[in-house]
Amino acid sequence: MAEDPTKSQTKEPLERIEALIARVTLDDRSALSELYDLTQAKLFAVSLRVLGERQAAEDAMHDTYVKIWKNADRYQVTGHSPMTWLITIARNTAIDRLRARRSHADVGAYSETLGSSAPTPEQSTLVASDAKRIVQCLDTLPSNRRAAITGAYLDGRSYAELADAAKVPLNTMRTWLRRGLSALRECMEQ
Repeated sequence: MAEDPTKSQTKEPLERIEALIARVTLDDRSALSELYDLTQAKLFAVSLRVLGERQAAEDAMHDTYVKIWKNADRYQVTGHSPMTWLITIARNTAIDRLRARRSHADVGAYSETLGSSAPTPEQSTLVASDAKRIVQCLDTLPSNRRAAITGAYLDGRSYAELADAAKVPLNTMRTWLRRGLSALRECMEQ
């Protein structure tokens, strides 16, 4: 029985993409470049659809390929399409950027509702004192929890980005943040 020619045409690029991902795990930059050439149009379309802005989608694409470079060893040939894995990374990266953008917009809108009056000297002193106390309490935390808290709440990074950067599972990052915030709260109450 003859094989359907359209299936072999579809199968060949997918096998090529799997091979390139395998080479990327070996830090092969030319493989990443070729993988980019083969997949960037599809991944850009996914990012653009989520973000709705060309520049934001281009920025997300950069982050997407950095994540692919760093996490290629997490891809395993399971019978699923390698494009599914790549599209998931692109989509999640775009969603993280969208959430961060919305968060920044919410903070800006909130600060505008507070008015533009400058703080009084007393308010400035209290804020400075609180800031100093927070820094002291942050310094008492283990470095991984301190980095997670500052990354999430000062840098606006998503839990997924923090987990990737720390090379820990997402649930571990959530635990670090929860326990770190709890310890920070206890320190501030002393």
